[in-house]
Amino acid sequence: MLAPLLLLWPMSIAITYLVAKSIANQPFDRALADSATVLAQQVKEVDGHLVAHLPGSARDILRADDVGSVFFQVVGPGRAYVDGDRDLPLPPGDDLERGGAVRFRNDALHGTPVRVAYSYVNLDPLASRGSEPRLALVQVAEPLDKRAQLANEIIKGVILPQFIILPVILALVWFALSRGLSPLAQLQERIRARRPDDLSPIDSRQVPEEITPLVGSLNDMLERLSQTIDMQKRFIADAAHQMKTPLAGMRTQSELALRQSDPDEIHRSLEQLAKSSESATRLVNQLLALARAENQPHAGLAFEELDLGLLAKAGVQDWVQASFAQRIDLGLEPPDQTVTVEGNPVMLRELLSNLIDNALRYTPSGGSVTVRARRDGERALLEVEDTGPGIAPTERTRVFERFYRILGTSVPGSGLGLAIVREIAQQHGAEIDIFNNPRSLSAKLPGCLFRLTFPPPAPRITDAS
Repeated sequence: MLAPLLLLWPMSIAITYLVAKSIANQPFDRALADSATVLAQQVKEVDGHLVAHLPGSARDILRADDVGSVFFQVVGPGRAYVDGDRDLPLPPGDDLERGGAVRFRNDALHGTPVRVAYSYVNLDPLASRGSEPRLALVQVAEPLDKRAQLANEIIKGVILPQFIILPVILALVWFALSRGLSPLAQLQERIRARRPDDLSPIDSRQVPEEITPLVGSLNDMLERLSQTIDMQKRFIADAAHQMKTPLAGMRTQSELALRQSDPDEIHRSLEQLAKSSESATRLVNQLLALARAENQPHAGLAFEELDLGLLAKAGVQDWVQASFAQRIDLGLEPPDQTVTVEGNPVMLRELLSNLIDNALRYTPSGGSVTVRARRDGERALLEVEDTGPGIAPTERTRVFERFYRILGTSVPGSGLGLAIVREIAQQHGAEIDIFNNPRSLSAKLPGCLFRLTFPPPAPRITDAS
Protein backbone atom coordinates (compact mmCIF):
# COMPACT_ATOMS: atom_id res chain seq x y z
CA MET A 1 0.00 0.00 0.00
CA LEU A 2 3.03 2.30 0.26
CA ALA A 3 3.39 2.69 -3.51
CA PRO A 4 -0.23 3.82 -4.10
CA LEU A 5 0.04 6.32 -1.26
CA LEU A 6 3.23 7.81 -2.70
CA LEU A 7 1.61 8.01 -6.12
CA LEU A 8 -1.57 9.62 -4.82
CA TRP A 9 0.31 12.27 -2.85
CA PRO A 10 1.57 14.31 -5.87
CA MET A 11 -1.84 13.87 -7.49
CA SER A 12 -3.40 15.33 -4.35
CA ILE A 13 -0.98 18.30 -4.51
CA ALA A 14 -1.87 18.99 -8.15
CA ILE A 15 -5.62 18.82 -7.50
CA THR A 16 -5.24 21.02 -4.42
CA TYR A 17 -3.32 23.60 -6.48
CA LEU A 18 -6.07 23.74 -9.13
CA VAL A 19 -8.74 24.09 -6.46
CA ALA A 20 -6.71 26.79 -4.69
CA LYS A 21 -6.37 28.78 -7.92
CA SER A 22 -10.12 28.57 -8.45
CA ILE A 23 -10.75 29.71 -4.89
CA ALA A 24 -8.24 32.56 -5.21
CA ASN A 25 -9.74 33.85 -8.49
CA GLN A 26 -13.23 34.33 -7.08
CA PRO A 27 -12.60 37.15 -4.54
CA PHE A 28 -10.18 38.98 -6.86
CA ASP A 29 -12.65 38.78 -9.74
CA ARG A 30 -15.39 40.18 -7.51
CA ALA A 31 -13.10 43.06 -6.47
CA LEU A 32 -12.22 43.81 -10.12
CA ALA A 33 -15.89 43.69 -11.08
CA ASP A 34 -16.76 46.16 -8.29
CA SER A 35 -13.99 48.52 -9.41
CA ALA A 36 -15.16 48.36 -13.03
CA THR A 37 -18.76 49.02 -11.96
CA VAL A 38 -17.76 52.04 -9.83
CA LEU A 39 -15.59 53.41 -12.65
CA ALA A 40 -18.43 52.99 -15.17
CA GLN A 41 -20.74 54.97 -12.93
CA GLN A 42 -18.31 57.94 -13.10
CA VAL A 43 -18.29 58.14 -16.89
CA LYS A 44 -20.40 61.11 -18.13
CA GLU A 45 -20.83 63.00 -21.38
CA VAL A 46 -20.70 66.81 -20.88
CA ASP A 47 -21.26 69.13 -23.87
CA GLY A 48 -20.55 66.31 -26.28
CA HIS A 49 -17.29 65.42 -24.57
CA LEU A 50 -16.76 62.23 -22.57
CA VAL A 51 -15.30 62.75 -19.11
CA ALA A 52 -14.62 60.47 -16.11
CA HIS A 53 -15.13 62.28 -12.82
CA LEU A 54 -12.86 60.04 -10.74
CA PRO A 55 -11.97 61.44 -7.31
CA GLY A 56 -8.32 61.46 -6.34
CA SER A 57 -8.84 59.02 -3.46
CA ALA A 58 -10.55 56.56 -5.78
CA ARG A 59 -7.77 57.01 -8.33
CA ASP A 60 -5.19 56.23 -5.63
CA ILE A 61 -7.07 53.07 -4.63
CA LEU A 62 -7.05 51.87 -8.22
CA ARG A 63 -3.44 52.75 -8.81
CA ALA A 64 -1.72 50.70 -6.09
CA ASP A 65 -2.15 48.19 -3.31
CA ASP A 66 0.15 46.08 -1.12
CA VAL A 67 1.17 43.65 -3.87
CA GLY A 68 1.04 45.41 -7.21
CA SER A 69 -0.59 48.08 -9.35
CA VAL A 70 -4.15 48.13 -10.55
CA PHE A 71 -4.62 49.57 -14.04
CA PHE A 72 -7.70 51.22 -15.47
CA GLN A 73 -8.74 52.74 -18.76
CA VAL A 74 -11.69 54.68 -20.14
CA VAL A 75 -12.22 54.68 -23.92
CA GLY A 76 -14.96 56.59 -25.73
CA PRO A 77 -16.86 55.88 -28.92
CA GLY A 78 -14.61 55.03 -31.81
CA ARG A 79 -12.11 53.82 -29.26
CA ALA A 80 -10.92 57.34 -28.47
CA TYR A 81 -8.72 57.52 -25.35
CA VAL A 82 -10.33 59.37 -22.41
CA ASP A 83 -8.42 58.48 -19.21
CA GLY A 84 -6.21 55.88 -17.54
CA ASP A 85 -3.44 53.70 -18.94
CA ARG A 86 -3.08 54.04 -22.71
CA ASP A 87 -1.15 50.75 -23.07
CA LEU A 88 -3.90 48.57 -21.64
CA PRO A 89 -4.98 46.34 -24.56
CA LEU A 90 -8.50 46.63 -25.88
CA PRO A 91 -10.91 43.71 -26.13
CA PRO A 92 -11.60 42.17 -29.54
CA GLY A 93 -13.51 44.40 -31.94
CA ASP A 94 -16.52 42.11 -32.11
CA ASP A 95 -16.80 41.86 -28.32
CA LEU A 96 -19.63 44.38 -27.74
CA GLU A 97 -22.48 44.36 -25.28
CA ARG A 98 -25.25 46.92 -24.84
CA GLY A 99 -25.75 46.36 -21.14
CA GLY A 100 -23.49 47.19 -18.26
CA ALA A 101 -22.57 43.60 -17.35
CA VAL A 102 -18.95 43.14 -16.34
CA ARG A 103 -16.96 40.59 -18.34
CA PHE A 104 -13.51 39.11 -17.76
CA ARG A 105 -10.56 38.10 -19.93
CA ASN A 106 -6.88 37.25 -19.52
CA ASP A 107 -4.44 39.48 -21.36
CA ALA A 108 -0.92 40.91 -21.08
CA LEU A 109 0.41 44.40 -20.30
CA HIS A 110 4.10 45.13 -20.95
CA GLY A 111 4.72 41.37 -21.06
CA THR A 112 3.02 40.79 -17.69
CA PRO A 113 -0.06 38.56 -17.54
CA VAL A 114 -3.06 40.49 -16.24
CA ARG A 115 -6.68 39.80 -15.44
CA VAL A 116 -9.02 42.37 -17.03
CA ALA A 117 -12.58 43.24 -16.00
CA TYR A 118 -14.35 45.42 -18.56
CA SER A 119 -17.78 46.83 -19.23
CA TYR A 120 -19.50 48.91 -21.93
CA VAL A 121 -21.42 52.04 -20.95
CA ASN A 122 -24.28 53.12 -23.22
CA LEU A 123 -23.99 56.95 -23.53
CA ASP A 124 -27.38 57.37 -25.17
CA PRO A 125 -29.78 54.88 -23.54
CA LEU A 126 -32.85 56.75 -24.94
CA ALA A 127 -31.83 56.23 -28.55
CA SER A 128 -34.05 54.11 -30.75
CA ARG A 129 -33.28 50.47 -31.10
CA GLY A 130 -32.55 50.71 -34.80
CA SER A 131 -29.74 53.26 -34.41
CA GLU A 132 -26.13 52.37 -33.66
CA PRO A 133 -25.46 52.76 -29.89
CA ARG A 134 -22.71 55.06 -28.64
CA LEU A 135 -20.61 53.01 -26.23
CA ALA A 136 -17.80 53.83 -23.86
CA LEU A 137 -15.40 51.13 -22.65
CA VAL A 138 -14.30 50.89 -19.03
CA GLN A 139 -11.48 48.46 -18.11
CA VAL A 140 -9.82 47.58 -14.82
CA ALA A 141 -6.85 45.17 -14.78
CA GLU A 142 -4.43 43.77 -12.27
CA PRO A 143 -1.44 41.35 -12.51
CA LEU A 144 -1.91 37.71 -11.61
CA ASP A 145 0.80 37.84 -8.93
CA LYS A 146 -1.68 38.43 -6.11
CA ARG A 147 -3.78 35.46 -7.16
CA ALA A 148 -0.71 33.18 -7.39
CA GLN A 149 0.44 34.39 -3.98
CA LEU A 150 -2.94 33.55 -2.42
CA ALA A 151 -2.99 30.14 -4.15
CA ASN A 152 0.50 29.43 -2.83
CA GLU A 153 -0.57 30.37 0.66
CA ILE A 154 -3.48 27.95 0.40
CA ILE A 155 -1.16 25.23 -0.93
CA LYS A 156 1.25 25.77 1.93
CA GLY A 157 -1.57 25.59 4.45
CA VAL A 158 -2.74 22.27 2.99
CA ILE A 159 0.51 20.56 1.97
CA LEU A 160 2.66 21.29 5.01
CA PRO A 161 0.38 19.34 7.38
CA GLN A 162 0.50 16.44 4.91
CA PHE A 163 4.26 16.13 5.45
CA ILE A 164 3.44 15.34 9.06
CA ILE A 165 0.28 13.34 8.46
CA LEU A 166 1.66 11.11 5.66
CA PRO A 167 4.41 9.45 7.77
CA VAL A 168 1.85 8.93 10.54
CA ILE A 169 -0.54 7.31 8.03
CA LEU A 170 2.22 5.08 6.69
CA ALA A 171 3.17 3.99 10.18
CA LEU A 172 -0.46 3.24 11.06
CA VAL A 173 -0.98 1.32 7.81
CA TRP A 174 2.20 -0.68 8.40
CA PHE A 175 1.14 -1.48 11.94
CA ALA A 176 -2.45 -2.39 10.93
CA LEU A 177 -1.32 -4.63 8.07
CA SER A 178 1.24 -6.36 10.24
CA ARG A 179 -1.37 -7.05 12.88
CA GLY A 180 -3.98 -8.03 10.30
CA LEU A 181 -1.68 -10.42 8.41
CA SER A 182 -0.21 -12.08 11.48
CA PRO A 183 -2.99 -14.75 11.56
CA LEU A 184 -2.16 -15.56 7.93
CA ALA A 185 1.49 -15.95 8.80
CA GLN A 186 0.56 -18.23 11.70
CA LEU A 187 -1.70 -20.26 9.39
CA GLN A 188 1.14 -20.56 6.92
CA GLU A 189 3.47 -21.86 9.62
CA ARG A 190 0.88 -24.39 10.82
CA ILE A 191 0.39 -25.70 7.28
CA ARG A 192 4.15 -25.93 6.69
CA ALA A 193 4.59 -27.82 9.96
CA ARG A 194 2.11 -30.53 8.91
CA ARG A 195 3.24 -34.00 7.99
CA PRO A 196 2.96 -34.90 4.29
CA ASP A 197 0.24 -37.47 5.03
CA ASP A 198 -1.81 -35.17 7.29
CA LEU A 199 -5.00 -34.35 5.36
CA SER A 200 -7.08 -33.36 8.36
CA PRO A 201 -9.17 -30.17 7.98
CA ILE A 202 -7.71 -26.81 8.96
CA ASP A 203 -9.22 -25.25 12.08
CA SER A 204 -11.18 -22.25 10.74
CA ARG A 205 -11.62 -20.73 14.23
CA GLN A 206 -8.02 -19.49 14.26
CA VAL A 207 -8.09 -17.63 10.94
CA PRO A 208 -9.43 -14.17 10.06
CA GLU A 209 -13.09 -14.00 9.16
CA GLU A 210 -12.28 -12.68 5.67
CA ILE A 211 -10.51 -15.88 4.61
CA THR A 212 -12.85 -18.32 6.34
CA PRO A 213 -14.52 -19.21 2.98
CA LEU A 214 -11.06 -19.90 1.51
CA VAL A 215 -10.19 -22.20 4.42
CA GLY A 216 -13.54 -23.94 3.96
CA SER A 217 -12.76 -24.56 0.28
CA LEU A 218 -9.33 -25.90 1.22
CA ASN A 219 -10.92 -28.26 3.74
CA ASP A 220 -13.32 -29.51 1.06
CA MET A 221 -10.41 -30.10 -1.28
CA LEU A 222 -8.47 -31.94 1.45
CA GLU A 223 -11.50 -34.12 2.12
CA ARG A 224 -11.84 -35.01 -1.58
CA LEU A 225 -8.12 -35.67 -1.79
CA SER A 226 -8.31 -37.91 1.27
CA GLN A 227 -11.17 -39.85 -0.27
CA THR A 228 -9.26 -40.24 -3.53
CA ILE A 229 -6.16 -41.49 -1.72
CA ASP A 230 -8.28 -43.93 0.32
CA MET A 231 -9.87 -45.22 -2.89
CA GLN A 232 -6.42 -45.68 -4.44
CA LYS A 233 -5.22 -47.53 -1.36
CA ARG A 234 -8.26 -49.81 -1.45
CA PHE A 235 -7.79 -50.34 -5.16
CA ILE A 236 -4.13 -51.31 -4.69
CA ALA A 237 -5.02 -53.60 -1.79
CA ASP A 238 -7.85 -55.26 -3.77
CA ALA A 239 -5.64 -55.61 -6.85
CA ALA A 240 -2.88 -57.20 -4.78
CA HIS A 241 -5.41 -59.56 -3.20
CA GLN A 242 -6.81 -60.52 -6.61
CA MET A 243 -3.32 -61.10 -7.99
CA LYS A 244 -2.46 -63.43 -5.11
CA THR A 245 -4.91 -66.12 -6.29
CA PRO A 246 -3.54 -66.72 -9.83
CA LEU A 247 0.05 -66.28 -8.68
CA ALA A 248 -0.43 -68.75 -5.84
CA GLY A 249 -2.01 -71.20 -8.29
CA MET A 250 0.89 -70.79 -10.70
CA ARG A 251 3.39 -71.41 -7.94
CA THR A 252 1.50 -74.48 -6.68
CA GLN A 253 1.17 -76.01 -10.15
CA SER A 254 4.82 -75.34 -10.97
CA GLU A 255 5.98 -76.97 -7.71
CA LEU A 256 3.63 -79.88 -8.37
CA ALA A 257 4.98 -80.31 -11.91
CA LEU A 258 8.54 -80.35 -10.58
CA ARG A 259 7.70 -83.23 -8.22
CA GLN A 260 5.86 -85.29 -10.83
CA SER A 261 7.56 -87.91 -13.01
CA ASP A 262 4.49 -89.04 -14.92
CA PRO A 263 4.25 -87.13 -18.22
CA ASP A 264 0.44 -87.00 -18.04
CA GLU A 265 0.51 -85.46 -14.57
CA ILE A 266 3.13 -82.97 -15.68
CA HIS A 267 0.95 -82.08 -18.68
CA ARG A 268 -2.09 -81.51 -16.48
CA SER A 269 -0.05 -79.32 -14.13
CA LEU A 270 1.22 -77.30 -17.08
CA GLU A 271 -2.37 -76.86 -18.33
CA GLN A 272 -3.39 -75.53 -14.94
CA LEU A 273 -0.32 -73.31 -14.94
CA ALA A 274 -1.34 -71.93 -18.35
CA LYS A 275 -4.86 -71.24 -17.09
CA SER A 276 -3.53 -69.43 -14.03
CA SER A 277 -1.17 -67.34 -16.16
CA GLU A 278 -4.07 -66.53 -18.51
CA SER A 279 -6.17 -65.41 -15.55
CA ALA A 280 -3.32 -63.27 -14.21
CA THR A 281 -2.74 -61.75 -17.64
CA ARG A 282 -6.42 -60.90 -18.01
CA LEU A 283 -6.48 -59.33 -14.55
CA VAL A 284 -3.43 -57.20 -15.33
CA ASN A 285 -4.94 -56.10 -18.66
CA GLN A 286 -8.18 -55.12 -16.94
CA LEU A 287 -6.31 -53.17 -14.28
CA LEU A 288 -4.44 -51.29 -17.01
CA ALA A 289 -7.67 -50.66 -18.89
CA LEU A 290 -9.36 -49.30 -15.75
CA ALA A 291 -6.38 -47.07 -14.95
CA ARG A 292 -6.35 -45.79 -18.54
CA ALA A 293 -10.10 -45.09 -18.44
CA GLU A 294 -9.84 -43.21 -15.13
CA ASN A 295 -6.92 -41.07 -16.31
CA GLN A 296 -8.48 -40.08 -19.64
CA PRO A 297 -10.42 -37.09 -18.24
CA HIS A 298 -7.14 -35.58 -17.02
CA ALA A 299 -5.31 -36.17 -20.29
CA GLY A 300 -8.23 -35.04 -22.44
CA LEU A 301 -10.40 -37.47 -24.38
CA ALA A 302 -10.39 -37.00 -28.16
CA PHE A 303 -14.00 -37.38 -29.36
CA GLU A 304 -14.99 -37.88 -32.97
CA GLU A 305 -18.12 -38.74 -34.86
CA LEU A 306 -18.48 -42.49 -35.32
CA ASP A 307 -21.05 -45.05 -36.44
CA LEU A 308 -22.24 -47.11 -33.48
CA GLY A 309 -23.44 -49.88 -35.79
CA LEU A 310 -19.97 -50.38 -37.30
CA LEU A 311 -18.47 -50.32 -33.80
CA ALA A 312 -20.89 -53.07 -32.68
CA LYS A 313 -20.03 -55.16 -35.76
CA ALA A 314 -16.29 -54.90 -35.07
CA GLY A 315 -16.82 -55.80 -31.40
CA VAL A 316 -18.82 -58.92 -32.29
CA GLN A 317 -16.16 -60.05 -34.76
CA ASP A 318 -13.54 -59.91 -32.00
CA TRP A 319 -15.49 -62.48 -29.92
CA VAL A 320 -16.76 -64.88 -32.60
CA GLN A 321 -14.10 -67.53 -31.96
CA ALA A 322 -14.64 -67.40 -28.20
CA SER A 323 -18.39 -67.87 -28.69
CA PHE A 324 -17.75 -70.91 -30.94
CA ALA A 325 -15.51 -72.45 -28.27
CA GLN A 326 -18.24 -72.02 -25.65
CA ARG A 327 -21.04 -73.08 -28.06
CA ILE A 328 -22.91 -69.79 -27.62
CA ASP A 329 -24.82 -68.11 -30.41
CA LEU A 330 -23.25 -64.63 -30.68
CA GLY A 331 -25.32 -62.47 -32.99
CA LEU A 332 -25.58 -58.89 -34.26
CA GLU A 333 -28.79 -57.08 -35.09
CA PRO A 334 -27.84 -54.43 -37.68
CA PRO A 335 -29.58 -51.07 -37.26
CA ASP A 336 -32.13 -49.94 -39.84
CA GLN A 337 -30.45 -46.50 -39.98
CA THR A 338 -27.09 -44.96 -39.23
CA VAL A 339 -26.55 -44.51 -35.49
CA THR A 340 -24.07 -41.69 -34.97
CA VAL A 341 -22.50 -40.74 -31.63
CA GLU A 342 -19.64 -38.52 -30.45
CA GLY A 343 -16.99 -40.58 -28.69
CA ASN A 344 -13.56 -42.10 -28.56
CA PRO A 345 -13.51 -45.27 -30.71
CA VAL A 346 -10.77 -47.01 -28.71
CA MET A 347 -12.50 -46.52 -25.35
CA LEU A 348 -15.96 -47.43 -26.70
CA ARG A 349 -14.58 -50.61 -28.23
CA GLU A 350 -13.06 -51.47 -24.83
CA LEU A 351 -16.48 -50.87 -23.25
CA LEU A 352 -18.27 -53.14 -25.74
CA SER A 353 -15.58 -55.82 -25.39
CA ASN A 354 -16.11 -55.98 -21.63
CA LEU A 355 -19.89 -56.20 -22.03
CA ILE A 356 -19.63 -59.07 -24.54
CA ASP A 357 -17.01 -60.85 -22.42
CA ASN A 358 -19.25 -60.55 -19.35
CA ALA A 359 -22.26 -61.89 -21.30
CA LEU A 360 -20.32 -64.86 -22.72
CA ARG A 361 -18.96 -65.79 -19.29
CA TYR A 362 -22.38 -65.97 -17.63
CA THR A 363 -24.35 -67.48 -20.52
CA PRO A 364 -24.44 -71.32 -20.42
CA SER A 365 -23.61 -73.43 -23.47
CA GLY A 366 -26.40 -73.45 -26.01
CA GLY A 367 -27.50 -69.95 -25.04
CA SER A 368 -27.30 -66.76 -27.06
CA VAL A 369 -25.79 -63.29 -26.81
CA THR A 370 -27.11 -60.49 -29.01
CA VAL A 371 -25.56 -57.10 -29.69
CA ARG A 372 -27.52 -54.27 -31.28
CA ALA A 373 -27.22 -50.56 -31.96
CA ARG A 374 -30.36 -48.57 -32.59
CA ARG A 375 -31.83 -45.11 -32.35
CA ASP A 376 -34.60 -44.03 -30.00
CA GLY A 377 -35.64 -40.55 -31.12
CA GLU A 378 -32.60 -38.29 -30.75
CA ARG A 379 -30.73 -40.74 -28.52
CA ALA A 380 -28.45 -43.57 -29.60
CA LEU A 381 -28.70 -46.94 -27.81
CA LEU A 382 -26.16 -49.77 -27.54
CA GLU A 383 -27.55 -53.02 -26.10
CA VAL A 384 -26.03 -56.37 -25.14
CA GLU A 385 -28.45 -59.08 -24.05
CA ASP A 386 -27.83 -62.67 -22.97
CA THR A 387 -29.75 -65.72 -21.82
CA GLY A 388 -27.82 -66.25 -18.60
CA PRO A 389 -28.95 -66.27 -14.95
CA GLY A 390 -29.54 -62.50 -14.93
CA ILE A 391 -28.82 -60.02 -12.14
CA ALA A 392 -31.18 -59.46 -9.22
CA PRO A 393 -32.50 -55.87 -8.92
CA THR A 394 -30.82 -55.48 -5.51
CA GLU A 395 -27.43 -56.31 -7.05
CA ARG A 396 -27.63 -54.13 -10.18
CA THR A 397 -26.09 -51.05 -8.60
CA ARG A 398 -23.25 -52.93 -6.92
CA VAL A 399 -22.02 -54.96 -9.91
CA PHE A 400 -20.31 -51.80 -11.23
CA GLU A 401 -18.07 -51.56 -8.14
CA ARG A 402 -14.46 -52.68 -8.43
CA PHE A 403 -13.80 -56.33 -7.60
CA TYR A 404 -17.43 -56.88 -6.61
CA ARG A 405 -18.81 -60.28 -7.53
CA ILE A 406 -22.24 -61.71 -6.81
CA LEU A 407 -22.18 -64.35 -4.09
CA GLY A 408 -22.69 -67.91 -5.24
CA THR A 409 -21.37 -67.45 -8.75
CA SER A 410 -18.79 -69.95 -9.94
CA VAL A 411 -17.78 -68.11 -13.10
CA PRO A 412 -14.12 -67.06 -12.99
CA GLY A 413 -13.46 -63.35 -13.17
CA SER A 414 -11.93 -60.38 -11.44
CA GLY A 415 -14.95 -58.10 -11.00
CA LEU A 416 -13.37 -55.27 -13.01
CA GLY A 417 -15.15 -55.55 -16.37
CA LEU A 418 -18.32 -53.67 -15.43
CA ALA A 419 -16.31 -51.09 -13.45
CA ILE A 420 -14.45 -50.32 -16.69
CA VAL A 421 -17.79 -50.10 -18.53
CA ARG A 422 -19.18 -47.59 -16.02
CA GLU A 423 -16.05 -45.42 -16.12
CA ILE A 424 -16.03 -45.18 -19.92
CA ALA A 425 -19.79 -44.57 -20.04
CA GLN A 426 -19.48 -41.67 -17.59
CA GLN A 427 -16.73 -40.09 -19.70
CA HIS A 428 -19.07 -40.17 -22.71
CA GLY A 429 -22.05 -38.82 -20.76
CA ALA A 430 -23.92 -42.08 -21.34
CA GLU A 431 -26.37 -43.73 -18.94
CA ILE A 432 -26.14 -47.47 -18.33
CA ASP A 433 -29.13 -49.53 -17.18
CA ILE A 434 -29.66 -53.24 -16.47
CA PHE A 435 -32.92 -55.07 -17.23
CA ASN A 436 -34.08 -58.65 -17.53
CA ASN A 437 -33.91 -60.00 -21.06
CA PRO A 438 -37.41 -59.43 -22.49
CA ARG A 439 -36.87 -62.26 -25.02
CA SER A 440 -35.93 -64.91 -22.47
CA LEU A 441 -38.34 -67.85 -22.29
CA SER A 442 -36.88 -69.53 -19.19
CA ALA A 443 -37.88 -68.59 -15.65
CA LYS A 444 -34.60 -69.98 -14.27
CA LEU A 445 -32.55 -68.08 -16.83
CA PRO A 446 -34.20 -64.65 -17.09
CA GLY A 447 -31.17 -63.30 -18.91
CA CYS A 448 -29.79 -59.82 -18.74
CA LEU A 449 -29.99 -56.70 -20.92
CA PHE A 450 -27.31 -54.00 -20.63
CA ARG A 451 -28.43 -50.76 -22.30
CA LEU A 452 -26.22 -47.70 -22.84
CA THR A 453 -28.05 -44.49 -23.73
CA PHE A 454 -25.85 -41.86 -25.38
CA PRO A 455 -26.76 -38.16 -25.36
CA PRO A 456 -27.72 -36.50 -28.67
CA PRO A 457 -24.67 -35.23 -30.60
CA ALA A 458 -23.98 -31.54 -30.27
CA PRO A 459 -25.13 -29.48 -33.29
CA ARG A 460 -22.28 -28.61 -35.62
CA ILE A 461 -21.67 -24.97 -36.54
CA THR A 462 -21.60 -24.62 -40.32
CA ASP A 463 -20.12 -21.74 -42.27
CA ALA A 464 -22.96 -19.69 -43.72
CA SER A 465 -20.73 -18.43 -46.52
